[in-house]
Amino acid sequence: MTDLYSTRRTTTKALNNSTDNQKWYVYGKKADFNSLAARYGISPVIARIMINRGIKEEEFGLFLNGTLNDLHDGRLMTDMELAADIIAEAIEEGRKIRVVGDYDIDGVCSTYILISAFKRLGADVSYDIPNRVKDGYGINTTIINRAHEDGIELIVTCDNGIAAVEACELAAQYGMMMVITDHHEVPDEYPIADAIVDPHQPGDQYPFQEICGAMVAFKLVRVLYENASVPLYEWREFLEFAAIATVGDIMTLRDENRIVVKEGLKALKETKNTGLKALMESCLLSPGKINAYAIGFILGPCLNAGGRLETAGIAMELFLSKDPVQAEKLADHLKELNDERKVLTEKYVAEAIRQVDDRFPEDDVKVVYLPECHESVAGIIAGRIKDHYNHPVIVFTDSESGLLKGSARSIEKYNIYEHLFEQRSLLDKFGGHKLAAGMSVKQENLDVLRKKLNENSGLTSEDFIEKVWIDVPLPFEYANLDLFEQLEKLEPFGQGNEKPVFAQKDVTVLSARSIPNYKNLVKFKLRDASYFTAGGILFSDADETLSALAKRDKIDILYYPKLDLFNGRKSIEIQIKSWK
Repeated sequence: MTDLYSTRRTTTKALNNSTDNQKWYVYGKKADFNSLAARYGISPVIARIMINRGIKEEEFGLFLNGTLNDLHDGRLMTDMELAADIIAEAIEEGRKIRVVGDYDIDGVCSTYILISAFKRLGADVSYDIPNRVKDGYGINTTIINRAHEDGIELIVTCDNGIAAVEACELAAQYGMMMVITDHHEVPDEYPIADAIVDPHQPGDQYPFQEICGAMVAFKLVRVLYENASVPLYEWREFLEFAAIATVGDIMTLRDENRIVVKEGLKALKETKNTGLKALMESCLLSPGKINAYAIGFILGPCLNAGGRLETAGIAMELFLSKDPVQAEKLADHLKELNDERKVLTEKYVAEAIRQVDDRFPEDDVKVVYLPECHESVAGIIAGRIKDHYNHPVIVFTDSESGLLKGSARSIEKYNIYEHLFEQRSLLDKFGGHKLAAGMSVKQENLDVLRKKLNENSGLTSEDFIEKVWIDVPLPFEYANLDLFEQLEKLEPFGQGNEKPVFAQKDVTVLSARSIPNYKNLVKFKLRDASYFTAGGILFSDADETLSALAKRDKIDILYYPKLDLFNGRKSIEIQIKSWK
């Protein structure tokens, strides 16, 4: 096994191709893995994985052992103390305050944190969350007018506002004060506000910019509580909401984000929030087994479903509810909405694939028009189609405005924002970044846009081949309980700290069988090149997999060791991620 831990491997090494659309590569980063392992009490495999993730040697201690005491001081953000002073003064003078959030999971969590904290400090406070279809993203003049009609004197935004130039101008005309808290990139044109707290501001001294809106709110509340001598444990009660938002908004799980999610998951397992407990029960989740996956793929989609299909106010009411009966109804409704969203997604993903295959199979940029699709799920569908083809994708739907609304998702080799910018004369509005964007276009410009994007794509067939990175080629003998326990030190997994991938070549399939009533599960008995045998599982279409395996004596696999509990006995089985 010494070859797996060798420091001599200095370049990436391609394995044989798998499918036509995938290549496997082994990471080739150098370090003294044995020395790092000894210093931090981990195995050389864990040290190699951490180096593969881009974690510097001097960051190992924080990554492995960071605590809440290691969080950065929110006062380092520009205007943080000013914002806290403005809010505290407004509370003390009894002014009407309104928190304006966003309709996604980050916006809802941010709004809940601020509303709850302001009420704890005695504020006369309400909230407003835009309707995705009627209001669109962020604070706008409609929301400002509503606030003015309600006699609001101070608006505090969260997870939005950094681009709200027009809204801020109107607020100033009405004599309302404005505090912006946001985490998005700062545009060229700055809004005018009484305080702006966003770590992306030029010259900001905050050491870690990659935090979500709920984290900015979380930091603001700490300053408010410290200034008001509120006990620190009360601030920590919002930790689980900062963690939910960090995972749900797909923030990189590094630096303080990792600490907040790690500690927030512990808090979530013992949550006192009636609504969160009800949602976990509705989703059949045991609080003791909540992990980042459960937030990202079960709880998070439910919390987002209200904002997609009805209103994000449902999730807010859930978080604020103290009545178990009301919380159960709200949680069940969010679960029903998410189930409806999944049905819509599957329906239109299938329709989009048919459209591409029938009409535009050769296009580099897949531009799809689904007139009857609900615009709130277009982004999800675009992501699914992008994953299916490994091509850039734009999904357009009809909207109430009469324009077509589009959501784009892209691949690493194609900066979708730059290419849309080149075609801006065809667009009524657009925005986004390298890998995702949103836009509006007139119906008559749709085919022209499709043609122009494909004429100037600059893409080659090589760009559409997915690259899969292997952390360590690992014989089954070393995928044991000790390694599994070591791998737990790397959790929680997610953006920027992906679950490790192991590989083994020339694996003999001793047996493979389907399981009754489980069409997407195959059970294996495997033997690797060192004649070590192990049980394995693969989540895939059983009939197709067994048919393909019947033609092969040996396969190469990507896998992760999975804990198997049977009759109280612990063992490791091989969970196959991909095979060729």
